[in-house]
Amino acid sequence: MRVIAGRLGGRNFAAPHGHRTHPMSDKMRGAIFGVLGDIKGLTVLDAFAGSGALSFEAISRGAKSAVAIEVDKGAHTVIKQNIQALGIAEQVKATRAFANAWSTRNQAQLFDLVLADPPFDDAPYRDLKILPRHLTPQGTLVLAWPGQAPPLKFDGLQEVKVKNYGDGQLVFYRKVS
Repeated sequence: MRVIAGRLGGRNFAAPHGHRTHPMSDKMRGAIFGVLGDIKGLTVLDAFAGSGALSFEAISRGAKSAVAIEVDKGAHTVIKQNIQALGIAEQVKATRAFANAWSTRNQAQLFDLVLADPPFDDAPYRDLKILPRHLTPQGTLVLAWPGQAPPLKFDGLQEVKVKNYGDGQLVFYRKVS
């Protein structure tokens, strides 16, 4: 895999082996950041981090920091190795946990941007539903979701944009004021 754009653009990083994670395509990753625009100085929560690709892309494009949460032991190890190889240990923290358990222990931690790319075959609804608590008042949540499924509804968030890519879609949400 590779970082698409920004100061780390073109740099390669490893992807975890096995079927437990599904790497997001370059096209979808690029679309997220194309819609978001300038993310310089923002804080990022990368739930269901997989390879850490969304964290790395965010940092490359100017985000201040990222927390990458991944429960799979092998994937978490790969994320940590990638962080070192890319030289971004000061900006990205890899945490091995279920998103819900991490959230319970870190309820007060807020982020400008929450990125969620959960497993499509066994969506962890309980983990997803708690993510909005980590958004700043002007924060954005981006959910990668199966292409044919209706977008997930979140209490306190409104859907602001949907981009469909056949087998996957990106759903952008903002807090309701």
